[in-house]
Amino acid sequence: GGDHTITYPILQALAAKHGPVGLVHVDAHTDTGDTALGQSIYHGSPFRRCAEEGLLDRGRVVQIGIRGSSYDPDPHQYCREQGFRVVPAEECWMKSLEPLMREVRAQMGEGPMYISFDIDGLDPAFAPGTGTPEIAGLTPAQALEIIRGCKGLNIVGCDLVEVAPMYDVSGNTALLGANLLFEMLCVLPGVKTL
Repeated sequence: GGDHTITYPILQALAAKHGPVGLVHVDAHTDTGDTALGQSIYHGSPFRRCAEEGLLDRGRVVQIGIRGSSYDPDPHQYCREQGFRVVPAEECWMKSLEPLMREVRAQMGEGPMYISFDIDGLDPAFAPGTGTPEIAGLTPAQALEIIRGCKGLNIVGCDLVEVAPMYDVSGNTALLGANLLFEMLCVLPGVKTL
C-alpha cells in the first residue's frame, strides 16, 4: 500500500530500538531527493531524511533496480557520498540475482536490517499499478531472488509500497504485491517454511 514516505517513521522507530539498521531497498528511484514543492518529507525523500538522522548503517545500504530519468547529470552522487551501494537496473538485466544477493548477505552481516520494496522496482509490464512507473525494470523472478536471498539475515522489519490498484484494472500489481509481502513474511527470522 501507501507511498514510500511510510518507511521514514518505521525506520525512526526501529533505529530507536536497534540503532542504525542496514537496508535492502528495491526501487526504480533512490528516494534521496531533498525537497519537492517546498516539502522536505515526501515519497522521493525518505532515505535522505533517514541518512540525515543517522537511522541507517550507511555501509550496509543496498539499492537495487535503480533507473529512470533524472534532472541531475550524476543522480547517484548523494547515495555514493553516503556510502550506499547502488545497483542500477541495467546491471540486473537478463541474469539471476543470486550472485548479487550473496554479496548483499555478506555486506549485511549479522546486524539488524530492513527490507523496503517499492513495487516500481519491477518493470511496469508486470506491475503497472504504481504512480511513477519506469521502463526496463526487474522481473518477478528477480524480486523473489532478492527477497529469498535475505533469508537468514537479521531482518527487523519490511514493507512493500507504492501499489496503486486504480492504475491497474487487471489486478496483477496488487496480486504481485501481495505475493511479495508473503515472501517477505516467509524470510523473517524464526519463520519455518516447508
